[in-house]
Amino acid sequence: MEIKFDIDKLCYDKNGLIPAVVQNSVTLKVLMVGYMNKESVEKTISTGTVWFYSRSRNTLWNKGETSGNFLKTVKIAVDCDSDCLLVYAIPLGPTCHTNNESCFFTDIYINEENNSANLGMLEDLYKIIEDRKQNPKEGSYTTYLFDKGIDKILKKVGEETSEVIIAAKNDSVNEIVYETSDLIYHTMVMLSDRGVKPCLILDELYKRFHK
Repeated sequence: MEIKFDIDKLCYDKNGLIPAVVQNSVTLKVLMVGYMNKESVEKTISTGTVWFYSRSRNTLWNKGETSGNFLKTVKIAVDCDSDCLLVYAIPLGPTCHTNNESCFFTDIYINEENNSANLGMLEDLYKIIEDRKQNPKEGSYTTYLFDKGIDKILKKVGEETSEVIIAAKNDSVNEIVYETSDLIYHTMVMLSDRGVKPCLILDELYKRFHK
């Protein structure tokens, strides 16, 4: 554990609080916003899980102490004015009390022209695949794959892997993008069938990157 900034120099408000934005350290999705005081910052650093100060109850609280959905602290950053924190964390379950992954699940506005894809799309795709598994839908290709079973799913993963290799050999960007997308989709179906969440893959990649 290495503390790089003197937390006494943080700019707390008149009530001794500072806003803290929590972000998934793997997918970079914003999970929630809370308030911390000096003690909760210290406990977030020393315990390895995220702590806040409850303004309504006037007490410290460890996120997840009731639900079990703790936030494992990875890194804390401070903005240029030292009056706001950005906490990178690994969520051990849904962060929002509504059982959603993030508290920010309601969109107010979307500009489709600028709405580029991100890693969060993998989790959204996984949720759709999981829904097709739990609630089969007639005419759905995903439902068809689950009905056929793991051998069919693995056969498709193998076929799509070969298609990616051929596309790369052909040196066609459009072909590579198309076939890789097919491979990722079928791999996600396989993960769902085997009960492996994509966040575990991202966590493993994160660990390797930070070795």
